[in-house]
Amino acid sequence: MTTLVWLMIAAVILPAAYFTWSLIAVDRSSARLIRTRLNAVAQQQIAKRPTGPNPLLRFSRQVTPGKYIVRLDQILANAGRPASMPLDRLITVKPLAALGGGVAALLLGGSRSAQGVLLTLSLAATCYFLPDLLVYNTGTKRRARILKDLPNVLDQLLVSVEAGLGFEAALAKVGMSGSGPLADELVRTLQDIQAGRSRREAYKALAERCTVPDVRSFVGAIVQADIQGLSIARILKPQAEQMRIKRRLRAEEKAMKLPVAVVFPLILFIFPPLFIIILGPAVINAINTFAKL
Repeated sequence: MTTLVWLMIAAVILPAAYFTWSLIAVDRSSARLIRTRLNAVAQQQIAKRPTGPNPLLRFSRQVTPGKYIVRLDQILANAGRPASMPLDRLITVKPLAALGGGVAALLLGGSRSAQGVLLTLSLAATCYFLPDLLVYNTGTKRRARILKDLPNVLDQLLVSVEAGLGFEAALAKVGMSGSGPLADELVRTLQDIQAGRSRREAYKALAERCTVPDVRSFVGAIVQADIQGLSIARILKPQAEQMRIKRRLRAEEKAMKLPVAVVFPLILFIFPPLFIIILGPAVINAINTFAKL
């Protein structure tokens, strides 16, 4: 192997080894106690906040545009800010992934031709944006789960309020007894209110964290009821009925799309073997017959 290849291997192994050592050497016992509660930091402060003593993280922040860091933070917020992938770790992993993908393509012969160089650059770009796609997929699944659980949560809130509980007590009951991202967000909203945040701000923060239009509609109705002094039960009942209707319409829409989705597997994987089984013997007999003439 040439000197250039060894330098490329060292350029991948040394940063990866240092990154692994930094993860192992860090004190996680205190880090587990820290959990971000509020999203009150402005977008400019997110892009300019101090990076800490990690040189790899500092380099990653220097080469990453500030607006792109804000976009990554928004994607993480939509995904519920998973503990396994905080913002600093995501920013650090992306250049390492791009470097690893590019060097792997070069070792496989990517520098031998112009097409190989283009393939190397494409693989490096793909590896760079792959963590974003994974986090975005997590956020999409989270929004789908919230949209699925919302009608049941509204029904439970309506039953609890009509039984005599206050709205916040009903939120606490539904949040503690439920599971999933929506139940967690309800518990967090109550904790924000207990921490001194106004109800209106806590409800609006709930809508911003969920990023689901139906949740925003529900929060808007609750805020208006709180401002005008209306009964919560009168607001929850039409909201629950509307969410049930929307859920039924979404199920009907998926059922109507199913025949169209089945067409392509039917044409590609079912019809060809069927034609071979049915027409194969007839074609073989025809060939034998014409061969004897």
